[in-house]
Amino acid sequence: MMPVTANSAGYRLYADLAPWWPLISAPQEYTEEAAAAATILNSAAVDVHEVLELGSGGGHNAVHLKGHFSLTLVDLSEDMLAVSRRLNPESAHHQGDMRTIRLGRTFDAVFVHDAVDYMTTEADLRQVIETAFVHCRPGGVALFVPDHTAETFRPVTDHGGSDGQDGRGARYLEWTWDPDPGDTWIRSEYAFLLRDAGGSVRVVHETHRTGLFRRAVWLGLLAGAGFHAEAITEQTSEDRTPRILFTGHRLAEPTRRAHDGAGHDPPGPEGCGHRGRGRDGRARRDRRPSS
Repeated sequence: MMPVTANSAGYRLYADLAPWWPLISAPQEYTEEAAAAATILNSAAVDVHEVLELGSGGGHNAVHLKGHFSLTLVDLSEDMLAVSRRLNPESAHHQGDMRTIRLGRTFDAVFVHDAVDYMTTEADLRQVIETAFVHCRPGGVALFVPDHTAETFRPVTDHGGSDGQDGRGARYLEWTWDPDPGDTWIRSEYAFLLRDAGGSVRVVHETHRTGLFRRAVWLGLLAGAGFHAEAITEQTSEDRTPRILFTGHRLAEPTRRAHDGAGHDPPGPEGCGHRGRGRDGRARRDRRPSS
């Protein structure tokens, strides 16, 4: 699967090519990864019912997560949101930049999948983490799923795609490398072969730039925002190197915030409704042509 939208407004993949997304990176490819994400999200100190996903793209994680949680989905691309609304009509959708959007309420958990890869500077990544913190309820958790960290990055070649029942089909080839190990971004070249229902095939080439940060940078930015930060090695059945995932637990505060942002006295021990849960660090990469 490929990363989703975030700081990617200029990419055709998330604009005029967005209707091809379900064929380029099919929803069923997300089953294992979404299940692993649900387990980690449920590691919060509060019961997790309401989840905010930043950079939700075409909604292919949401297809699986909505059976567990009430979802609010945010993406920069209106074209990708249109794809998601068709798949997830029961979920709330908002157009916005994950670095700056403010919804004026909090959630039990915040999920940021590989759309976070489009943050190419520490300043951008810090803003995303701050957005997650602002929207995370005390006792809640934020989960970040970057495709790569600097310590483990290796050049990547990948391919995929599928055929639709309407006669259309899509295939992609990905080639990712690091032009300069001294900076904080890597380069991906994508070639898309798109077959329309009439059998005509066209080729689209696009270059994407995504971020690459050291583990210590991730942990430092999470702690700086106010999270209790952890790095988790994912468990996956795929034949590839497991990714490093990052969680931020927002510790409970003397006063909790309601959905409207107003302060309330915390409930007594009998009625607090909080319970600890074991943590299972698993997830799979959403390797779609970097969405």
